[in-house]
Formats: sequence, structure tokens, C-alpha cells
Amino acid sequence: MKKEISDRYEPKDVEKKWIELWEKNSSFLASTTNKENFSIVIPPPNITGSLHIGHALEHTLIDIITRIERKKGKNTVWVPGTDHAGIAAQLVVEKNLRKSGKTRTDFSREEFEKMVWDWKKESGGQIVHQQRMLGESVDWSRERFTMEESLNKSVIKVFKSLYDEGLIYRGERIINWCPVTKTAISDLEVEFKEVKGKLYHIRYQVKDSSEYIVVATTRPETLFGDVAVCASPDDERYKHLKGKTLILPILNKEIPLLFDSFVDKEFGSGLVKITPAHDANDFEAGIRLGLKPVLIMNIDGTLNELTGIYNGIDRFKAREQVITDLEKLNQIEKIEDYTNQVGHNQRGGAVIEPYLSKQWFVKIKPLAEKAIDAVRSGEIEFIPKNWEKTYFEWMENIRDWCISRQLWWGHRIPAFYFNEEMIVASSIDEAYSEFQKKFPDIKKEVIKQDEDVLDTWFSSGLWPFTVFGWPEKTEDYKLFYPTSVLVTGFDIIFFWVARMIMFGLKFNDGKPPFKKVLIHGLVRDKDGKKFSKTLGNTIDPLLLMEKHGTDAFRFFLAASMPEGKDMLFDESRLEGYKFFCNKIWNSTRFILMNLEENFSEKKLVLSELEAIDIWILNEFDECLKNYEKAYSNFHFFEMASSIYDFIWGNFCDWYIELVKPRIYGKSGETSKQISLQVLVDILKKSLGLLHPFMPFITEEIYSVFSKNFMTKEKFPDLFNLNDESKLTKSKLIIEIISKTRTTRSELSIPPEKKCKLVLSSNDNSILGFSDEEKLMISSLAKAEEIIIDINYKKIESDSVSSFSKGEIILPLAGLLDFEKEKQRLYKELNSLKLELEKIKKKLTNEEFISKAKPEIIAKEKEKENSILEKMKSVESSMEKFK
Repeated sequence: MKKEISDRYEPKDVEKKWIELWEKNSSFLASTTNKENFSIVIPPPNITGSLHIGHALEHTLIDIITRIERKKGKNTVWVPGTDHAGIAAQLVVEKNLRKSGKTRTDFSREEFEKMVWDWKKESGGQIVHQQRMLGESVDWSRERFTMEESLNKSVIKVFKSLYDEGLIYRGERIINWCPVTKTAISDLEVEFKEVKGKLYHIRYQVKDSSEYIVVATTRPETLFGDVAVCASPDDERYKHLKGKTLILPILNKEIPLLFDSFVDKEFGSGLVKITPAHDANDFEAGIRLGLKPVLIMNIDGTLNELTGIYNGIDRFKAREQVITDLEKLNQIEKIEDYTNQVGHNQRGGAVIEPYLSKQWFVKIKPLAEKAIDAVRSGEIEFIPKNWEKTYFEWMENIRDWCISRQLWWGHRIPAFYFNEEMIVASSIDEAYSEFQKKFPDIKKEVIKQDEDVLDTWFSSGLWPFTVFGWPEKTEDYKLFYPTSVLVTGFDIIFFWVARMIMFGLKFNDGKPPFKKVLIHGLVRDKDGKKFSKTLGNTIDPLLLMEKHGTDAFRFFLAASMPEGKDMLFDESRLEGYKFFCNKIWNSTRFILMNLEENFSEKKLVLSELEAIDIWILNEFDECLKNYEKAYSNFHFFEMASSIYDFIWGNFCDWYIELVKPRIYGKSGETSKQISLQVLVDILKKSLGLLHPFMPFITEEIYSVFSKNFMTKEKFPDLFNLNDESKLTKSKLIIEIISKTRTTRSELSIPPEKKCKLVLSSNDNSILGFSDEEKLMISSLAKAEEIIIDINYKKIESDSVSSFSKGEIILPLAGLLDFEKEKQRLYKELNSLKLELEKIKKKLTNEEFISKAKPEIIAKEKEKENSILEKMKSVESSMEKFK
């Protein structure tokens, strides 16, 4: 039966077919054989999410690695899964409840948790469906979810272990509080933005004196929480006030004036108000100075009963009212414009309130020290290496991690209370058993569990080992931990990567969670801006996949991502890779159309190969070497470039065109069959290199040749078939054709006009050109005759260009109207000069340069360079007519 494929490549049909076939045949199922293992875990996307451009990039890169390692014969597993998304999932369900006029508090905690689970079942799997559409070769049989029972048990075990060791504690600390979501958030979730505000200089009266001091603040609403004012012991301005008491404005409450070396006497008035419940530095100072904090704010950001008439007023409205009242009392010295860095919640953008609260913390430094050593020793390698410096800077200045969140959805903190007693236990039953030792008559129902849940990143930090069954020493755990490589963005090095390293080392006998960390950049729009709904520049990957095909989209992402740098999104390039898919498809169709029904593959024999066959086999070997070298450094764009250039340029544009005369039988049947075998071999091996980038089209084409799936075929190897003399000859053939084509193009000789081509050379390779080789040259160079003559007598109308072994002469007499062509070139050159002059005027105009956006200036410079290149080409053509 004759091998064939459809007339056109239809991505939708092919993608649907192979997604179903891969899953039906468990193509990506890892085994428990004794082969070398390769494991990688997915950065678990939130169940609330959908596939965005960042996911698409990251998952494509991971899939390329996974497919390559699988083809290299390793027992490969890519573990998929999703994150329970803590606050994000809770907010989604609460939003749905509001539509029916209800809130979370209308239900019990258990009822609400069931609602979230129900929502996850119905709507939370959208991103998993989208992963399938992207063609990800994950092992779906090992799919995990951070809230599933086994992972929840692992989380509790880790918490209890750290608590028992004194590395988790509960205490009052200043935390980042979001009054909108009403929960604590970690330092890493705070986004600092430059805000134009005011600096208020407030007078504090000295008791029993007409004297006052001036203290500056950006948050005057917090003065109700002031417990002291502090000056430097070295500040001569205030030494006479030592031991004095101040009167707190509005409340008329007495507070001390204290002296401490932490105050910078050179900054402002040299005075600092101490508000321990609402500022992290003040809290530390308060501990040192023995001051009791005063909390003056409610969890919703309103002021509380300790503020008197301001009770119940929102913090920002209270700020305005306080200033108005202070002005009435003549206690405002001055108000200045002031630009300040203000913390905002990354989720929703609410202004963060430093807030004294009883929370759970991880004592992080002991864990961080070992995590630093693991990277410094080379046990874990960051790629690119420059990210190690960023990692060290953060880890060496790390603060204790607040891990408690005031939510209902998440891993509930396993702390249990009775009266004033607290026990951390794996379950209510274990806690009950412990309490009974001290309170024999206790009833289980009076024991209360902590209301808070853990920061989502706590369970995510355990992901690389809990997905394999830890704490049980399962077969998967033994085979696949530590994992081989982690692929992630630089924006979560601290949120996730650092915590995985700390937990991985701590709970796996010092074994790190992965050996390499591959950091990729962000995808930005073509102007370098981040994609965001606010800017209105977001793009839907699924629409791009539908429009251009998933293979083109995947290839575009990998080919456009420079090492460790951000990628600028340009859809025109994506269109180009769609054409690439069509080019591969049409070239395959051409090959298949020329294969006879009884064509049987056989091994290539060096002695039977012609020069151009040797050339394409060597070009493939070079492509493979470059591809492998790039892969060893995870330079995906170089890998993509090498296979793209080989397939489009060397294979399709050169080799297929060069062997067409042989395929059409002009050189005999033996030559035809050899050329067809070379075509098939090159196509199949090229598909092997292309497959990790473009899994769908490569599977579809390969299925014509084999019943085996391409995803499970071994990685391509070198042909290693070389004959230097034949290789030299083939390179000369290509050089002659290229230079002839360039000359014809510069002289605007139409393709239909054929001319003689004279090779003036006494090189043995040139003299030894066979009739078949001359036929190749004449076919592609549009020559009616090839003449090899070292003694050829040139005339004035001949076009002469040099090549490595002599001269290429095109007799032009009768082919061109020389005067007419000269006039055309002069006219084109003048037009280009005028265009260049306009651009130069614009680029030397100071007003334009000062007002234009950088991208506009860059485009004008691109135009200038383009015109200069065109002028150079026209001038080169004019030289040929002199």
C-alpha cells in the first residue's frame, strides 16, 4: 500500500487524534525498570487558573526536556498536579455565594470546605484540560493535588516535626495584614509601589511646659498607638528633656520621651514615634525598651475603641479626620509632599497594614544555612548561574516566615486547644489522647483546633518529595527523588524554589529536591511591557493555538526565549512557524508521492552515495551536534534555530531541489532509489529532533513510516558517513548555485530567462563534475548550459564573480537592455537616498528624540539600516554595469 498523507496539514484534527492516542496507550507512563531515571515535577498551577502565556512557555520547555530524556532511553516521569490555591480558591467560591446573597459565615466551616471541593470537581480542572491541549507528555496516572489526603498527611507530619524541634513557634509579631482579604500574607507577597503622599509634622507637647517637639509621620492615624517618642542619646537638641513626659495629641495621654541608639539624629527632626503594634521596627524597639504595644486597629482596617471618637472609621478616612482635628488644635507644624514606597497585596492591590498579631512562624535561619551551602557547594546548580547571587542575597538576609493564614480553605494548622493548654498533634484523636494524660475527664468535643490554615507555599515547598509518596519510602520515591531538574520563572525563586530546597534537605536525609534549577524569563509584549488586564494587552494562548496550530505556538515560544532573559511576544514570528509546519508537511508529501508502493528501506552504503548525499548527511550530523551542545546548556532557542535552519534551508530548499532530477529518473533508477532513501532517512531523523518542540505533526508524519509512536523512538544518532572529496565537491556545487542566483537577482534577470554559465577553473573537483552534477547546477541556477573552461575569453558584457576555485561568468549579451537597467538602478538609488535623508533628519531632531518613545526611535533606526543595506545592494549591481 502506498504511503501518503492528506493534501493539507490540519492542526486541529491531528492534535485531537494524538492527544487521545497518547492517553489511550499510556505513552507517558513511567515504569519501575532498572534503567537510568529522569524525573521532573510540574510547578503546580492554581486550580483557579487557566493557561496563560507564562504557563504555556514554562510547560513547553519542561515538555521539550521530558521528551528528549524519554527518547534518550531513560525511565522518565513528569508528574502533573495542581495547587489548592488557598485564598484564590476561597475568594472564587465566596464570590459565587454573594451572587445568591450569602456569605461564607452563613455556613459551617465544613459546609464551606465541601463547597470548595465541589467547585474544584466541576470547574477547577480547566487548566488540566488546557495542558492536554498543549500536548504535555505528563504521566496522568501520577497526577497529584496539594489538598489530597496523602499530601495533607505529609504537610501535618512536617509541621509537627518542625514544631517538636522548635523550628515552628506561635507568637505575637508584626505581620503584613491585608484588611480586605482579612489575612496575613508573607513578605514575598507584598508588592511595593511608589506612592505620592504627605509627610505630616506633628507637635507633641512636653508635659507642664510650653515647649513642644515635632515628630514626622506618613501615617498620623496610628498616633493613637504611640507608646513613646525616641531620640538618639547623642542628640544635643533633646538632652535637656531627658526624663520628661510628652502629651499624646488628641488623646491627651502621657507617653515617655526615651533615648536609644537606633534613632538616626541626622534624619528629619531626629525623633521617632514608637508604635509597636503597627510598625516592624517599632515592635523590635518596643521589646528592647520594655514598652507594651497598643493595637488601635480592627482586622478590617477600621480604628478600634481605643481611638475614641474615631472608633469604626476606615484607616484612610480616619487619617483625614485626624489631620483636620490636629490643625484645629494647632498641633500641625507643617505638611509636605512626600513620595514613599508603600506595600500592597499582590492579590487585589490593597494597601498592607503592619499589624501586631498572634501568628505561626517558621524559624527559618537554621534551614536557610543548609540551603545556602547546597547551592554554594554546587550540589544544586542554577542556570543561568547569575541567579545564584540573587538567591544568596535573599537567603542570607531571610526573616522568619509567617505561615498562618486566616482562611477556611487550606491545610488547617494541627494545633489543638483546651483551656490555656495547646498541643500540636497529627489528629484530633492524638490530641485527645495527649490531653487525657493531664485532664483524665476531658471530653473530645471540647477540644478546639486552630482556626488558621497554612500559607499555600508551605505545602508547595514539599511538592518534589510528597508527590512520590513521602514519608513512605515508596518505589516511586526511591526511583525518582531527588528530581533531575526544576524549570521555573525567576519571580518565584523565593516563594517556591528556596523553600523546596530548605524542606527537601531537611526531610530527605540531606538530599536536595533537584540537581539543577533552570530559570526562564517572563513573556512580555513587543514593547517590553508585562502582560496585564490593567494594560489591556493580555493574550489567550488557546486562541493562538487554534489560529496557528499548537506545534507552531510551542516552537515559537522555545525559539523566542533567550537564555535567562525576557521574551518579547511578536505574533508575526508565530505566523512564520505556521509556515514552517506547512513546509515540513508539503516536503513530506513530495517525498511520499515519489515513493513506489514496493519501496523498502535499506541501510545507506557510503560507496553508493553521491556528493550531494554526503553533504546533506554531514549537514544533519552538524545540526545534531549543535542541537546536543545547546541542549546541554538548556539553550532552547539555539536548539530550535539549528533544527529550523537545517530542515527549511539545507533539507527542503537545497537537498530536495538538488535531487529532483534524480527522483524524476534523469540519472537512472539506482541513483533515484538512493536519493529517496536519503530523503526518508533524513526526514525521520529530523522528525526525531523536531518532535520535542512539535509533537503533533512529527507523530502524524512518522506514523506513515512506523507503527511505533515517535515519542517512544530512540533519540537520533549521527550518520557518520563521510567522504572528504565528495563533500568538497558538493560544497562547490552549492557555492556556484548560490553565487549565480545572487548575480541574477542583482541584475534582475527574470527566472524564465536562461543563460550560459561558464566556470573558469582548473580545480580537479570542478573539472570532475559529472553530467548529473552539472544537471543539478543548471536546474537550480537556471542555466541552459554549463561550460568549464579556464581559457574562456571574457567580453565587456559578461558578468564576472569570483568563487573559491575560480570565476563564475554569465554571458549577458542579448539577455539585458543595459542602458534601461542602468536607468532603473539610478532611479532606485535616488529614491532610497531621499528616503534616507528624511529618516536622518528625524533622528538628528532633538525635539523628536526627546519626545518619542524608545521603541519608535528604534524602529526609525531599523528603517535607516534597512535602506543602507538596499543602497549597498543597488550600488553593487551598478558596479556590474561599469
